[in-house]
Amino acid sequence: MFAVLTTPRRLAAKILAVGAIALLAACDPAALGGVGGNSGPKIDASRAVPVALLVPGGSGRSGDDVLAKALENAARLAIADLDGVQIDLQVYNTAGNAATAARQAQAAVNAGAKIILGPVYSEAANAAGVAVADEGVNVLAFSNNPEIAGGNVFVLGPTFENTANRLVSYARRQGKGNIFTVHARSVAEEIGRDAIAKAIRNSGASNAGSVSFELSQQGLVAAVPNIVAQAKASGATSVFFTSTNDGAMPFLAQLLPEAGLSPSATQFIGLGRLDIPAEALTQPGLQGAWFALPDNNLYTSFQNRYAARFGGSPHPIAGLAFDGIAAIGALVERRGADALTRGALTQGSGFVGTGGIFRLRGDGTNQRGLAIAQIRNNQVVVIDPAPRSFGGAGF
Repeated sequence: MFAVLTTPRRLAAKILAVGAIALLAACDPAALGGVGGNSGPKIDASRAVPVALLVPGGSGRSGDDVLAKALENAARLAIADLDGVQIDLQVYNTAGNAATAARQAQAAVNAGAKIILGPVYSEAANAAGVAVADEGVNVLAFSNNPEIAGGNVFVLGPTFENTANRLVSYARRQGKGNIFTVHARSVAEEIGRDAIAKAIRNSGASNAGSVSFELSQQGLVAAVPNIVAQAKASGATSVFFTSTNDGAMPFLAQLLPEAGLSPSATQFIGLGRLDIPAEALTQPGLQGAWFALPDNNLYTSFQNRYAARFGGSPHPIAGLAFDGIAAIGALVERRGADALTRGALTQGSGFVGTGGIFRLRGDGTNQRGLAIAQIRNNQVVVIDPAPRSFGGAGF
C-alpha cells in the first residue's frame, strides 16, 4: 500500500520501485508530450557532469537513513561502471519532507547541478521539481506515483499502469481476457482498479465488471459471497486482484476458493508481487496465480555486485539510483552536450536496467519490461520472459 498525500500541484503518494546499466543500441527519440518541450541544460561532456542525489536522510527515522545510504551506495556503484564518463555526485538530505526537498533542490542547482536524482517520497519529489522548474533542470524521482509526473519531473519507479498493461495483454493473448476486478475501498487499490480498467480498454480485452470490499477482516468476510456470485455471473475467465500479501490477499486466496471461486477454473492475477513474502508461495489459493516481476537474472546480478562491494543486500529501491546514474552516463557518452534534455531522456529505445529494459515517456511516466510468473507447486515459474527490447511482445 502507499499512503496518499495532498499537494498544491497534484495528488501525491509514497513510493517503491526497482532498476539501469546501458543505453539500448537503437536510438529512436520518443515523441515528447506534456509540459516542458525539449528543456534541459547543456553540459560539457568532456568534464565531470554535476549530478545531485536527493535522499531522505536526516528525518530522524532509522529506515530513511538506511534507505539514503543504500541509494548513495547504488549510485556510486553505477559511477564506478562508467567508461569514459565522469560524474560529480553531490548528496543532499531532504529529511523526507517537501519543504526541505525544495530547498535542497534549489541549493543543488545553485551549486551547479545539471540534473537531480530523487527524492524518494512523491510529495518531496513534486516540491523539488517545482523548485527548479524555472531553471529547466530535470528531476528523475524515485517514485512510482504518476500523479507527480510531467514537466521537468520523471518517475523511475514501476507504476500500476505499466504492470496492469503487461498482465492484461498477456491474459488476452492466453484466452483469459474477460477480466473481473476485485479491490478494497482504499485510495491505493482504487488507483490500481483504474489502471486495470484502462489496460483492459487499451488492449482489446473485456471488462467483466468489478466489486469492492471494506478494507477490514470483517468487511472482507462479509463481501466474499458477493464477490463469488458476481464473478461467476459475469462469466469472467480471470479475476484480477489489487490487494497484496501485506494486505487482504492472503484472506482472499483462502476464502474465495472455500466459497466456490476456484483458481483452477478462473485465472487469478495479482497486480502486486504475490511471491512476497516467500511464505505466500505455500498458499493453496495462490497456486496457478499470475503476477509480473522484473528480469530476475539482471536484478540478481545487481544484488550480488552490491553485496560484494558494500556487504549485505541493497534496499529494494536502491536499484533506481543505479538506473539513474547509468542512464545519465550512457546518454552523456552518446548525446554529448544535449544528454540531459527531455529529448535525450525520452529517447524511444530506452535503457537496460537492473530489472530489465525501461524508458522514460514524454508525460514523465515510464515503461518497464516485465516478466510474467506463475506460482506452481509453491515455487515461482516464469511463463513469459521479460522483453529485451521495446516494440515486441509485452508492449
